[in-house]
Amino acid sequence: MSMLTPPGMGGKYRITGDKYPRMRRPSGRRRIVLAVIASAAAIGLIGWGTLQLIDVFTGGSKASAAGHASQDCDRKPAAASSEPARKPKSLPKPGQITVNVFNATPRGGLAKSTADELKKRGFAIGKVGNATKTYDKKVKGTGLLLGAPSAADTAIPVLGTQLAGAEHRSDARKGGEVDLVIGNQFKNLAKKEDADKALAALAKPKPTPTPSGKENC
Repeated sequence: MSMLTPPGMGGKYRITGDKYPRMRRPSGRRRIVLAVIASAAAIGLIGWGTLQLIDVFTGGSKASAAGHASQDCDRKPAAASSEPARKPKSLPKPGQITVNVFNATPRGGLAKSTADELKKRGFAIGKVGNATKTYDKKVKGTGLLLGAPSAADTAIPVLGTQLAGAEHRSDARKGGEVDLVIGNQFKNLAKKEDADKALAALAKPKPTPTPSGKENC
């Protein structure tokens, strides 16, 4: 072994004559690549942080979008209602309605007492008696109001204010009189004050609400 050979080194690293091992320094290219990557990452983090701070102080893009949506909503007028304004109905007065009163229950005297009360309330009274076989003991509710189709939204509703829960029905008659057939659950006519309130409400329906001119967003 030569005296120039370091301790523990032999084999191909053995120095003999004018040969000695060459120890190369690490390549500088790797350092440059790593430095570029680190710089790009730092720039990206700085940019992201800046955007976050802008969102915090300005409310972000969501608030901006909400503001634009609100402005657009205010610009759009609500669709005009196609329903015409309701006018008070032209209803007949009780004195213009002739009522036939028929008793379809097993209890006697109901037709006469009911007819007398209706007369006190201003109705004109026609026939009074027992119901025909078509309705006798077959009206399960408080009563049945019958009239011509033309009376369906005039005389029948007016008479209906006097008897709560009565069924309204049209038949083939052509006259203007209306039948009140007393049913099994009948007890009394509606109280006069309640009937008067119902009649007033029937003559003056609630007005249709006016559009506000803005859409709900």
